[in-house]
Amino acid sequence: MAQNQSAPDATRRSERSRRAIYDAALALVVEVGYPRTTIEGIASRAGVGKQTIYRWWSSKADVLLEAFLDMAERAAEDAGHVAHALPDTGDLAADLKLVLRATVDELRDPSFEAPSRALAAEGVVDEELGRRFVAQLLEPQLQLYVDRLRAAQAAGHVRPDVDPRIALELFVSPLAQRWLQHTGPITHDYTDTLVDYALNGLAPR
Repeated sequence: MAQNQSAPDATRRSERSRRAIYDAALALVVEVGYPRTTIEGIASRAGVGKQTIYRWWSSKADVLLEAFLDMAERAAEDAGHVAHALPDTGDLAADLKLVLRATVDELRDPSFEAPSRALAAEGVVDEELGRRFVAQLLEPQLQLYVDRLRAAQAAGHVRPDVDPRIALELFVSPLAQRWLQHTGPITHDYTDTLVDYALNGLAPR
């Protein structure tokens, strides 16, 4: 009598391949840099054929963007940030300093810095990729600052006439500029100072 055999789970196999491709793309960008990372190299590292990659993505930039978004989502879940909100302890300065210190730690971590810097640079050349990078990663993060600043306005800690979307740039943009262009060190003390300077201008008078 023939034994019952379960059919291969194509969904599970595809997910394993996708995860291997993510890991390979992120690892190669750290090890050899974005210019030397290729579809062939990703496929070899992941143990899949090139056509498997081209079936899902049109370029190495597409692979890296999706891998980076997946990494960011998993990191947030591991840190317990599933609710997708900035902390709100009632102390706006402390909350912003906590988040920006964590951001500094991320930006100084090679596993995060290398793919993030590669995508930021490639997004300047490839406008479509740049728009996707902003829409899928940066804007959702910036919206968290907007929400926290609006809560601070409701609590009377920020002037009601302040535009939160502009206000957040007082501490987010200088950090991004220093990181992207290497104009100075990025440290916890630096971001703490940015928050102090910014909130001095945002506080009720």
